[in-house]
Amino acid sequence: MKERIFLSSPHMSEEAYEMHYVQEAFDTNWIAPLGENVNQFEKELADKVGSKAAAALSSGTAAIHLALKAAGVGKGDIVFCPTLTFSATANPIIYQNAIPVFIDSDYKTWNMCPKALEEAFVKYPGVKAVIVVHLYGLAADMDKIIALCKEHNVALIEDAAESLGTYYRGQHTGTFGDYGIFSFNGNKIITTSGGGMLVSNNEERIAKARYWATQSRDQARHYQHSELGFNYRMSNVVAGIGRGQLKVLEDRVAKKNYIFAFYKEELSGLDDIEFMPYNEWNEPNYWLSSMTLLGKVRPLNVMEALEKENIESRPIWKPMHLQPYFEKYDFVGTDVSEKLFENGICLPSDTKMTDEDLERVCKIIKGLWV
Repeated sequence: MKERIFLSSPHMSEEAYEMHYVQEAFDTNWIAPLGENVNQFEKELADKVGSKAAAALSSGTAAIHLALKAAGVGKGDIVFCPTLTFSATANPIIYQNAIPVFIDSDYKTWNMCPKALEEAFVKYPGVKAVIVVHLYGLAADMDKIIALCKEHNVALIEDAAESLGTYYRGQHTGTFGDYGIFSFNGNKIITTSGGGMLVSNNEERIAKARYWATQSRDQARHYQHSELGFNYRMSNVVAGIGRGQLKVLEDRVAKKNYIFAFYKEELSGLDDIEFMPYNEWNEPNYWLSSMTLLGKVRPLNVMEALEKENIESRPIWKPMHLQPYFEKYDFVGTDVSEKLFENGICLPSDTKMTDEDLERVCKIIKGLWV
């Protein structure tokens, strides 16, 4: 069996920055969901992206959940959500007993279509919040989306789980909305094995999110809880890994960009291939290099050919409005997200890949056009 090539696996720093902070947690016996690593990871991440405050949490999903709660979303409220995303974007809407309405994508960005969003505001004038996703590290068309949210006085939450290190008009994604979230799951551009971060310029709301995330424990000598709480705080050990990973974020973004450029150079000459879109206002992190296949060679053909050679690849996300659990909820748009799912494939984008690995992947794909 040939050596496995992963889609996107954890990549610890060659300098072992992570171990320094993890060892510090052990040496000080702060093996708990609080400690200096947690405090500093929050500060360092906030400083990195240019946000005033951050709360380190157990997952990006937890961050979305608390963002919705902080935005006042509750039972029966309407929340607009992109249909082309992972279910973790939509699930917290249900946690809050709210109602998701799914919005189509556009081909220009692969993200939430501003035109469809505008139509949704007409159909649902009482919407409570909008969640926008920066899919695969591509920024959404934020100017138009922000303008619509301001016009309708609606809270905007950015799911930047896949886009840490991506810039929109020179500003980090995740910092345009009222709240932004990042994920440090094992497959993300930097990882803590599991974890997430909620960021905002509203320091009071972030403090409240930390309170909720720590079981809403009141300031009292005894255990007292005046609100419903959650066990969402990040471990001090995990935060140590995050601090070390943050030091190599730019290196990881550079490698992801290199991988995308390599694929584009090698495969663009093949018939009926289109790579993920580029816009002049976007500096993507290219978390996963993705393309659509519009001819006789289908995504499944490529995935099966790669799989035979022990190489991991994935389809584009299946839209939420096509998912068995979510199909009962409304969808606004046409068929763009469905076409992207039908024709799309995510190529292996692991930052540990060598040129030989990339050449191996490209050779297999090219062989399908012979």
